[in-house]
Amino acid sequence: MEFVKSVIGEEMQAVDQVVRDRLYSDVILVRQVAEYIVNSGGKRLRPMMVLLSAKALGYEGTHHRELAGVIEFIHTSTLLHDDVVDESDLRRGRDTANVLFGNAASVLVGDFLYSRAFQMMVSCGSLRIMQVLADTTNIIAEGEVLQLMNIGNVDIDEAAYLKVIRYKTAKLFEAAARLGAILAESNPDTEDRMARFGMHLGTAFQIIDDVLDYSGKTSEIGKTLGDDLAEGKATLPLIHVMSHGTPEAAHIVRTALQHANRDELPAVLTAVQASGSLEYARAVAAKEAQLAKDCLEGLTLNPYLQSLLLLADISINRNS
Repeated sequence: MEFVKSVIGEEMQAVDQVVRDRLYSDVILVRQVAEYIVNSGGKRLRPMMVLLSAKALGYEGTHHRELAGVIEFIHTSTLLHDDVVDESDLRRGRDTANVLFGNAASVLVGDFLYSRAFQMMVSCGSLRIMQVLADTTNIIAEGEVLQLMNIGNVDIDEAAYLKVIRYKTAKLFEAAARLGAILAESNPDTEDRMARFGMHLGTAFQIIDDVLDYSGKTSEIGKTLGDDLAEGKATLPLIHVMSHGTPEAAHIVRTALQHANRDELPAVLTAVQASGSLEYARAVAAKEAQLAKDCLEGLTLNPYLQSLLLLADISINRNS
């Protein structure tokens, strides 16, 4: 990540300033909640991808900074809503906003960030950009509902799981990469390749997130181990156990999911490890990361493109 930061560090500082400026509201509680969540850390991969894709394709203007801020605000608003829906109390190692400020404030400030993002995107004066972001936020919302419908569903298969990821997580990565290509006025093929890069990278990133829920450390991943199990979410490691593990292992996982019981985490971890399910999920993520890198083949290599390729590797080789 150090190479990426050296390439894009000044641009990211400019984005941080955009975020701070655009967070302002006359309503004190809006400022407090928004600043808390935006300043609580995070990898900033999505805004990075806007900057890197634009610069990799030769963009010389400044709209990429505003759009990186838009992407960060959309992402932040989904986090606020997610934590309320999931009843989460820890994110990035800190209390969630809904714990500190309440569910109502979190939902409403999430709405504020969504609407502020749309105010910002108008300033770019591109109907195409607005269309991409409008479609993206709509699909993300559908992904949230799909995930909700699958809570406790022990019959979900890998294809249905991947569909949720494509909608809920990878779509914003896809949009971030596509926006850079649009700003650079790239040809349709290059724009499509950049978008597919973002989609595959986002998919790999989320799969590893799901792996870390059964293999990470709370101090590193910033959330409580077993959160997905406690929410009844059948992620790829558990889906693999239920479809490829022993009947005993599959039964343990199915029962724990149906009851959304974190107390069963030790038994579930044993089942996951015995079934080779973490290794399987990591292999699927690695394949997605490679597909992402394949999308960029043939494009002119420069430090920005190198950074995008590195992000694909970083997305799967991490502990948090």
